[in-house]
Amino acid sequence: MFDDRTDAGRRLADLLGERGLEADLVLGIPRGALPVARPVADALGADLDVVVAQKIGAPGNPELAIGAAASDGSVWLNEALVERLGVPDSHVEREREREAEHAREKAAAYRPGGRTDLPDLTGKRVVVVDDGVATGATAIACLRQLRENGAARVILAVPVGSPDSLERLEAEADEIVALRTPADFRAVGQYYRDFGQVSDDEAIEYLEFDSERDRE
Repeated sequence: MFDDRTDAGRRLADLLGERGLEADLVLGIPRGALPVARPVADALGADLDVVVAQKIGAPGNPELAIGAAASDGSVWLNEALVERLGVPDSHVEREREREAEHAREKAAAYRPGGRTDLPDLTGKRVVVVDDGVATGATAIACLRQLRENGAARVILAVPVGSPDSLERLEAEADEIVALRTPADFRAVGQYYRDFGQVSDDEAIEYLEFDSERDRE
């Protein structure tokens, strides 16, 4: 059990250090990942920013992710699930546009000057942090966005995740680092003593942009 997200982040940072992993940039997936990502960025001596994607929910069951849309408009779909549920193309396209817009709005809210674009990733080593992986939908959308923006090496680091989802994510990242991959995984929150909601305002407080990046 992790005490809270900050505790999980410190433990994750220790593991990354033990493995000798280095990064030019750490990106947290808002909102819950920011308290985890801050200790990781501090330990690695890297800047902390965000990468944003929003899950696309199934018709009549928005909590069931059939995919995710990133802030740049790119989308990942669980094609097998979409087909099994018989999700119409109209639903997918409508929700893709809606969630991509939500992702852009969130990215703008988190960055100085309302920027929606990622920082320059060309040739960069990037660590993506989340507070846990359940379906992996948003993580896939985020990782693909980084690849498309020129990141040289992408590592996904999480305190806990579903073994099946992390296995699927192996095709999306150069390396995956997870503290726990329990066979009886049911939900991320069950591995935290305190897994309260993180507001946007609270999450933003974990971001510290230097003056040069603020002027970009």
